[in-house]
Amino acid sequence: MKRFIISISIIFVALTPLAAQQLTRFALVDMTRIYETFFRDSRPVREWQEQSNLIQAEVNRQTAEIEKLQQNKADAIARNDTVMSAHYDSEIYTRTQNLQEYYRIKTAELEERKKNLSSSSDFLNQVNTEIQYIAESEGYTMVLDKNETKGIVWSSASIDITDKVLASLLSKVR
Repeated sequence: MKRFIISISIIFVALTPLAAQQLTRFALVDMTRIYETFFRDSRPVREWQEQSNLIQAEVNRQTAEIEKLQQNKADAIARNDTVMSAHYDSEIYTRTQNLQEYYRIKTAELEERKKNLSSSSDFLNQVNTEIQYIAESEGYTMVLDKNETKGIVWSSASIDITDKVLASLLSKVR
């Protein structure tokens, strides 16, 4: 009988750490979708969109001027006015180069500003707080960004908490 009790006690002690092990539960969140849904109506994003519209308007204006110069050049060629044709040709080239440089610089500025918007500390802190709350309340031990996990080949939709995070963020905004 003593042996039996000792054997049971040893087995119980040996199995106790196994019972204490916790399974790691993963969740996924689509940060791009959260950004596009939650953050797009904010003042900084509206300002970015306004800046983008202003840049596009300037590109359109300069393009129209270049097209007008091209028409003037075609008219000069039709009149056999080689001096004006050469002048227009030079002006078209200069303005086209300037437009391309303007577009390149402004596009880079907009991209940098957009990147800064999506990584602003206030926004990220708010999102991370919501993700942490939902993950802890539902027993997840790790949350991965759906767009940044190249190693995941497949995942169940049941571990995607994006909709819950969005609902929580949107309810707090309202």
